[in-house]
Amino acid sequence: MRLFALLFATLLLAPLAGAQSNADRNADALITQDLAQGTGSEVGYFSQAILLETMERRSGSLDQVPRVYYEYFVIPEGLNRLQARLHVYQRLGDRELVKPLVWMLNRNDLESLYPGDTLIVPNQFGLDFRAYSPFPRYYPGAREMDKIVILDKSIQAWGAYEWGELQRWGIISTGVQSNRTPSGRFNVNWKQEYRVSTLSPGVINPAASNELWEMYWVMNLHEARGIHMHQYALPTSGPASHGCIRMLEPDAQWLYGWTDTWQKTGGDEISSVGATVHDQGTVVLIIGHDINGPPEPFARRDGYPVLRMVHLPPDPYAVPAGTDQQERFDRLRRQNS
Repeated sequence: MRLFALLFATLLLAPLAGAQSNADRNADALITQDLAQGTGSEVGYFSQAILLETMERRSGSLDQVPRVYYEYFVIPEGLNRLQARLHVYQRLGDRELVKPLVWMLNRNDLESLYPGDTLIVPNQFGLDFRAYSPFPRYYPGAREMDKIVILDKSIQAWGAYEWGELQRWGIISTGVQSNRTPSGRFNVNWKQEYRVSTLSPGVINPAASNELWEMYWVMNLHEARGIHMHQYALPTSGPASHGCIRMLEPDAQWLYGWTDTWQKTGGDEISSVGATVHDQGTVVLIIGHDINGPPEPFARRDGYPVLRMVHLPPDPYAVPAGTDQQERFDRLRRQNS
């Protein structure tokens, strides 16, 4: 009887079968590409369809967004894994509000939750997503900049500011140890809605493989190295790319529409080869230190956790130039100042 009650409660907490089937299939289609690369079934991936509503939630102007505090939530001993998950929802609230946010904050989708595990949870759910941001809400050093994007490798997150006010933030995956994402100051060069990676096995050696790594909402930052921000399957385990910055599709699509590209004459549709670049695109800072495992967005103090806030450079243009292009425009800026 007890087992039946638990199973019935689980069915009540679960979304209706098929309710998100189309969204799941469309938003998470690229996950299979990474799984096919032999990363192993032990690697967890964020479901973009499940996270979408939480990521898109807005409640008004930035100064109306409440402040959030965090606390430890310990799963009691003596429960099985099903009971452990049910305990979280019974104590914290509706599954559709709790699961996505706890997943992103802890990199734990609760399916692998065990008795004795400790989660970090906010004191309020269902708020404007910017309430949970590790990026400061205001960036004084960027008050005179119409747009700037910050990518922090330490906590694997990104933030976008408009005239110094936080517009949006999200989670990312940067380069693995053998192919680190470069640090420095960059600009959005060109954009493509769809692109096949030139590092795909099927591109490098078509005779040996037909595997293609497809990228959507591609924004180039480093033309020579082929470093882009783009949508791709995002693991919970931290850095996983070949140097690019992987994003969830809602974030990549939003940034694709929000950022500006360079202005140039000559050359082909996207390349600067044989072209003259007259003006640069949106500034992008890649900061923080490289990590090899899951990010740790919280400092775990006795009694309560503290969200690690990203330290924004006081002067964005003091961040070292990431390419020759930035260095050339820096020289022009100094000459005209």
